[in-house]
Amino acid sequence: MLALNFTPFPELKTQRLLLRQLDKADAKEIFFLRSNEDVLRFLGKEPAKSITEAENFIGIINKSVDENESILWGIVMLDEPSIIIGTICLWNFKKEHYRSEIGYILHPDHWRKGIMKEAISCVVDYGFNVMNLHSIEALLSPGNIASSAVLESTGFIKEGQLKESFYFRGDFGDTLIYSKLNK
Repeated sequence: MLALNFTPFPELKTQRLLLRQLDKADAKEIFFLRSNEDVLRFLGKEPAKSITEAENFIGIINKSVDENESILWGIVMLDEPSIIIGTICLWNFKKEHYRSEIGYILHPDHWRKGIMKEAISCVVDYGFNVMNLHSIEALLSPGNIASSAVLESTGFIKEGQLKESFYFRGDFGDTLIYSKLNK
């Protein structure tokens, strides 16, 4: 069975990015990411209403990391390591199946610059080569064409579509399932 250990926290670097642990000083950026309608458009989540909510979220995330239940990295540019521009996580582990789900969000000012492709590639590499995951899945709204494109560009395959699989703001929505196998 898959064993998880995120101590010490695994910082990851790419050519342009540092993926690091969140701390309370990141609350302003996390609040923006969790309250901006453009960022949340396809996530089926109500926007955060206060910095306190963002601080609480950071606390919950770091507790989950400390307990080896999930891991979330803050995405920063190497030349601006104090400013979170997005997050990316591995969570919803199915340890007996060596499987995880990936999730991510990015500040709109950084869309279409290859940043998320770089972050996804780095986290998938960590998941497969360090954590020994067999597969990683991504669940998303069919309307999220940009996310579908970035997943496909990093080797994820569309496996299927769940009809009316979630309920948000009075409507049922579909879910696309993408997956990538460790080969």
